[in-house]
Amino acid sequence: MNLNELTIKEAHQKLISGEISSRALTESCLAQIKKEDKNIHACLAICEEEALAAADKADARLKMGETGDLLGIPYLCKDIIMTKGLKTTAGSKILENYVAPYDATVIKKLNEAGAILLGKTNLDEFAHGASTENSAYGPTHNPLDLERVPGGSSGGSAAAVAAKMCLFSLGSDTGGSIRQPASFCGVVGLKPSYGRVSRFGLLSMTSSTDVIGPFTKSAYDAALVLKTIAGVDALDATTVPEVVEHYDKIMTGDNMENNQSTKPLAGIKIGWPEEYFLPELDFNVLARLQEAAATLEAAGAIIKKISLPYTKYAVPVYYIITPSEISSNLARFDGIGWGLAKDEAVNLQDFYKQTRGAGFGPEVKRRVMLGTYVLSAGYYDAYYKRAQAVRTLILEDFNKAFAEVDLILTPTSPHPAFKIGQQANDPLAMYLEDVFVTGASLAGLPAISMPAGLVSTEDGNNMPIGAQLIAPRLQEASLLRAAKILEKN
Repeated sequence: MNLNELTIKEAHQKLISGEISSRALTESCLAQIKKEDKNIHACLAICEEEALAAADKADARLKMGETGDLLGIPYLCKDIIMTKGLKTTAGSKILENYVAPYDATVIKKLNEAGAILLGKTNLDEFAHGASTENSAYGPTHNPLDLERVPGGSSGGSAAAVAAKMCLFSLGSDTGGSIRQPASFCGVVGLKPSYGRVSRFGLLSMTSSTDVIGPFTKSAYDAALVLKTIAGVDALDATTVPEVVEHYDKIMTGDNMENNQSTKPLAGIKIGWPEEYFLPELDFNVLARLQEAAATLEAAGAIIKKISLPYTKYAVPVYYIITPSEISSNLARFDGIGWGLAKDEAVNLQDFYKQTRGAGFGPEVKRRVMLGTYVLSAGYYDAYYKRAQAVRTLILEDFNKAFAEVDLILTPTSPHPAFKIGQQANDPLAMYLEDVFVTGASLAGLPAISMPAGLVSTEDGNNMPIGAQLIAPRLQEASLLRAAKILEKN
């Protein structure tokens, strides 16, 4: 096995024993990037010299007897998260030369843990998309089929893990942007609860649903990363003060790791929401989810049919609230305080038009215009205020369900990855890609996408799909325990 193919757990054990060095591990990942990324285009920037220097420092710490979980572990980061001294473009021309003056809190925590930043990954511009085709720097290709999308908006981060370019990566999830690409690329994608991980240093898309989370090769690895990046942050007032659990130890408790307990999920009730399994759902996707349910049942879980009646409103609600917050958050990119500045203009209005006309791509402009319209006089009550009221009903749906069950099982996406360009001219079809993932985001709940097997595509290829598990707020430990069972089987 090449070193870049290791999981975090495997690499950690080899690093601690002295069998390998962080430098060798980092060099292996950099070599894989050089070999594969010319076809995949998962990365926007690679900081090779800085990564090797950080690896040498990690090796020195290891020789001194340090044993941190992520010490010496190479990773990649979505290029919407601030990294001091490196470009942070958000996949947009308006920030093509912007160099971050500080590290996001998650990056600072990973630096302190000794993780090795390899570079930045591609994304839909400002995280607006579900395919990573909206990047101003070109699309990312799915490493399992280069003619297909990797999902979005964190497609570069998902593709990088799937292509073994790093041991884990960071993405952001606003309405499915970690989970959907994880499903398309056949990797693990974890969206923590809103407020569990600091957003400080994340370029805001939708401030009320944005969450940073990891892509990994295993559920256990996701637990290790979450344990490191989670926690309250004085720089982000939305973070919660609840103590961060040792998710990795919880996952290996009760003999789960050695599978000595035949019923590690005994008594756990898992909801099967009828609204996520309508007759229109692809038969092969349904079959894979039924297999996932059977796996959980075999581990002692009780599968119970439930109803989430307001599910059908999640996408329209999301696409009213999200553009509204986008139109506000992106107002800062004016070419004066932030971003690209065009040539001299006759007046300020002209300057804004020139700057944003050249700097923003079509999808960004579409969402800004939609959000501005929704928030305008005469439409605020009819659209935005009503959407927020329905959002409350969606949250109440989940609260009622979690009075009956401990977790909820759904598909992550209704189908496998589609071909590049297939939906590029159909914004509505692209928005509907979020049909199974926006509900948990609007409710602020933790959710994870686990690989659930392969399904046949229209051209006869086999591509992965994901099973999504959703838990009550801040119950990531329960989520990860069940994810571990899906993974083992």
